Amino acid sequence: MKIGICNEIFSNWEMEKVFPFIKQLGYDGIEIAPFTLSNSVEMISKERRREIKMLAEKYAVEIIGTHWLLVKPEGLSISSKNKEIRNKTSQYFKELVFFTYEIGGKIMVLGSPKQRSISDGQTFEEVKGYLREIIYPALEEAEKKHVFICLEPLGRKETNFVNTGEEAIKIIEEFNHPNFKLILDVKAMSDENKPIPEIIKKCKKHLKHFHANDKNLLGPGFGEIDFAPIISTLKEMNYNGWLSVEVFDFSPGPETIAEKSIKYLKNIISFQ
Repeated sequence: MKIGICNEIFSNWEMEKVFPFIKQLGYDGIEIAPFTLSNSVEMISKERRREIKMLAEKYAVEIIGTHWLLVKPEGLSISSKNKEIRNKTSQYFKELVFFTYEIGGKIMVLGSPKQRSISDGQTFEEVKGYLREIIYPALEEAEKKHVFICLEPLGRKETNFVNTGEEAIKIIEEFNHPNFKLILDVKAMSDENKPIPEIIKKCKKHLKHFHANDKNLLGPGFGEIDFAPIISTLKEMNYNGWLSVEVFDFSPGPETIAEKSIKYLKNIISFQ
């Protein structure tokens, strides 16, 4: 397993500062939220994309991929009843695939809870149909670029569409595309009221990526969730993907979050 970190933690830092900092802490990779770089990936030049990729190569830090995909530009939606909005969202997904590939990434995390929620008068099946309609053109491009789009179950406070690993797997198996996989998030799994190792085991077949955080919105080691059985389960499954640190409460500061999270994870990994 490799340890990564999400770049929105360093929202006020230049990328040229982020890479050497996380490298010296021992991180293997970085996951990028496109909205931290621009209101739209279409506005990020080919030159800037090459610069990001070259920074990663310079500091031997892998670009894991992208997440928080639909925060910007405003108005994107998977669940909208408006066909024009869905078409725009589908086209933007393809642009996200190109961007992820061009900076050297291989994973796209499909979270974006607000942009996928079921609204009044809609059904789960209706929104699932919209998701298929929107995501398939992007998956065709992703397959060509060896990029994987990973569906992320999220807690009930965040969205009402796909809250459990079981729900996500049903959609992944129904869509049946080799580049449509699963990401699990510790904070989200804590909302399922089941033992987290049990959820992970049931999701083994489709698991491609993993977010490490605590239900208190901070990083691993900052709260009450014990990562020892989680990492033990992943090891038993021969999971060789990423443990990517993602937090939602930035109050301790980027230095503290980044340093404490990786020390905690590495300490557990080293004793197993």
